[in-house]
Amino acid sequence: MDLKFVRENPEKVKEILKRREEQVDIDRILALDEKRRALIKKRDELRHLRKEISEFFNKHKESLNEIEINKKREEAKEISRKVKEIDDELSLIEKELQELLLYLPNKIHPSVKDEEVIIKEEGEIPQFDFKPFCHWEIGEVLGILDLERSAKIAGSRFILFKGLGALLERALINFCLDYHRKYHNYIEISPPYLNKPECFYGAGQLPKLKDEMYYLSEDELYLIPTAEVPLVNLHANEILKEDDLPKYYMAYTACFRREAGSYGKEVRGIIRVHQFDKVELVKYTLPEDSYFELEKMVKEVEAILKALKLPYRIKQLSAKDMAFQSAKTYDIDVYACGIGEWLEVSSISNCEDFQAKRNNTRVRRKNGKLDYCHILNGSGVAFPRVFIAIIENYQQKDGSILIPEVLRPYLSGLEKIERK
Repeated sequence: MDLKFVRENPEKVKEILKRREEQVDIDRILALDEKRRALIKKRDELRHLRKEISEFFNKHKESLNEIEINKKREEAKEISRKVKEIDDELSLIEKELQELLLYLPNKIHPSVKDEEVIIKEEGEIPQFDFKPFCHWEIGEVLGILDLERSAKIAGSRFILFKGLGALLERALINFCLDYHRKYHNYIEISPPYLNKPECFYGAGQLPKLKDEMYYLSEDELYLIPTAEVPLVNLHANEILKEDDLPKYYMAYTACFRREAGSYGKEVRGIIRVHQFDKVELVKYTLPEDSYFELEKMVKEVEAILKALKLPYRIKQLSAKDMAFQSAKTYDIDVYACGIGEWLEVSSISNCEDFQAKRNNTRVRRKNGKLDYCHILNGSGVAFPRVFIAIIENYQQKDGSILIPEVLRPYLSGLEKIERK
């Protein structure tokens, strides 16, 4: 939502903010914009007057006496002083205006409701003839999770995968990367985990989520909360060719999130942590193709969960629950039998031209016209919640865990994890 859109649609913008439950002072933006435009008009008039004085002086300086020359010089000097005053005032106004505009979220696609909608559920929830254990219990018994030592090393809400647990996590990562490359034609990127602040502004993470991220002040770099940040900045300030779209990128990275507060049961185990692994998917598309590509991306993530034979459900998020930069979002949850909960493992969004405008990523049409790209992102998928679902859903009565068939080639053919 740029300034022009706000100026022309103030009530619509207020309605979007109300539905998203966001607080931005639109009346202040409009007032600053009106004052800004009035000052620009006044400054332009003064500059024009100064130019006229300069032209008059150059044309008639031979015939002017010293008093007239000094008078014209004083007039020009006074105009220059007023122009500087206006420029200084404009600088302050534009700074405040820009800060306010950065807090405006994306528009909302017409299909998005004010309540969450379950689109579908797939797969059968496993039934046990014994009481299934939670992942932290299984992990400790099998020696694949060591949360006591992770806390000793880094504090609460960090993970230490151990032995076959670390191998299983790595197998999941490699399986997802290989699957999306082989069947969905994504190009793999291995990006830096530390990014410049402008990358976060471009992605829509800053300034809104500043308090949820880790910042290295001496280097002026942030740890990425998701690979979405570097991937949506790959083509910042670039003009792509129409024939080059769509572009599909994916990246495996660790993700770092400083999330404050208590989450009840989620504090136990590895459901909500400060550092986790994820494979992220990003698409650059033509505007007219982006919603087709959104539905396609949902199917691409579904394919991973079907291959792992995990029960899952797809939700269309409500306006208030969508990410700041998203125009439409689907979440995909898997069911974990030990804790008896649905866990979000993927969030798939069409950000339309929101990030492209912030990043100045455009496409040149065959007719020469320039448009902003549409940019989409999705988790393909996030760990360790998939890890949780696997060890809880595939647990056996004897305490072992069966390995999903598609992961066995990544574990040297290992079929189950057993107690030593």
